[in-house]
Amino acid sequence: MRLLFLAVLRPHTGNAVTAQRVRDHLEAAGHVCILRDAFDFESPSDVADLITAENVDAALALHLYRGGRLLQGHHIPFGIIFGGTDLNEDANHGFKSEVMGKVLEEARFAVAFTQSMKEKAQAQWPHAEGKIYVQSQGIAATPSPAFNWEGFLQQSEISPSSDNLHIFLLICGLRHVKDPLFLVDAFSEWHAEEPGVFLVIVGPEVDPEFTREVKARVKRAPGVRLAREMSQGDLHAAMKNCFALVNSSVSEGMSAAILEAMDLEVPVLARDIPGNAAVVGHEVTGLLFSDPQEFVQLAKRLLHDPELVREIVANGKEYVRRHHSWQVERDTYQDLVGKLAGPTED
Repeated sequence: MRLLFLAVLRPHTGNAVTAQRVRDHLEAAGHVCILRDAFDFESPSDVADLITAENVDAALALHLYRGGRLLQGHHIPFGIIFGGTDLNEDANHGFKSEVMGKVLEEARFAVAFTQSMKEKAQAQWPHAEGKIYVQSQGIAATPSPAFNWEGFLQQSEISPSSDNLHIFLLICGLRHVKDPLFLVDAFSEWHAEEPGVFLVIVGPEVDPEFTREVKARVKRAPGVRLAREMSQGDLHAAMKNCFALVNSSVSEGMSAAILEAMDLEVPVLARDIPGNAAVVGHEVTGLLFSDPQEFVQLAKRLLHDPELVREIVANGKEYVRRHHSWQVERDTYQDLVGKLAGPTED
């Protein structure tokens, strides 16, 4: 089949990485997958010409509102993958929720990353029950062998020879929902006590206005650095070298960075929100914090309890192996896309 796949493709973001991985799964099954950025289109009518020009048989969208609404009314079968903000944010807005409900009526199937996301969607749109499947993200972290950790530290204005150096890495697109400033003040206070601890924020400049705010705050925050965005391989290599991976998001569907850190046997410190708690078991596969002060307490605990570190990284690695198999994800999407064969019902 010739498949149109709409997703938000900002470079080096979780959605873009997920979309590229799913595209690879579908192309491995012999389909032609035309991956396009949903932000390039204003309305379904903008997509109609592309569907005709590319002779599209069926479609897929990642994010029920941003991608899904563009697939309405074309009389081609399509499926949906929930992103996270569609369920956690957009579903709370009346107009958007109504649009998403109509998209789900047309969709042949929908994929949720977690059971809790599926339950949330079914509670919001009861008519979709029976067509929502759970498939967690498949993880295969691939650190770049050419990555230069010392060079990365120097670019971040951190001396690689600092005493008791411990790098906490926060990977996120610079936008409000990721809340990269949540820990900044508390971390700076901790850095004043222990000069070897640093928080390095890495990710694309998604929201220009918010990015300016982040840069201004970080500039006057001792112990906190902002690094340029990196390729996936370099990001995985930086993750492998850091002391711990941090997630401070207000909302998450399923954080690939958390799972990649687990796969790479790196400790995870994550904000206690439903999307994170679905994959991080507190003191089992990582540590969950509710406020900046608790983050610092838990981070100090990690520094001084190597046995806890060994335990959670071993458990995290096993969790990813058991529940986030790349091959199982491939099999699921190749099977689900079979539901898009055949004519649509008008």
